[in-house]
Amino acid sequence: MAIVVNLDIELVKRKMTLTELAERVRITPVNLSILKNNRAKAIRFSTLDAICRELGCQPADILVHRPESEDPVGDCL
Repeated sequence: MAIVVNLDIELVKRKMTLTELAERVRITPVNLSILKNNRAKAIRFSTLDAICRELGCQPADILVHRPESEDPVGDCL
């Protein structure tokens, strides 16, 4: 996947557990775990806003774009 979620890094920086963040943003720990483990297909802006508010960070601290292939010709046919 080209978008990587670095939620675990931000949690460690703030010494916060996934369960604590889930309670603060009012989503289930299971759904937050899906996001943290890069298995989510989408995220609501309201959820991203709540996570950033509670962690005191910016969306770019959590979501990073990493191209799947650095080869510009690789996907061209």
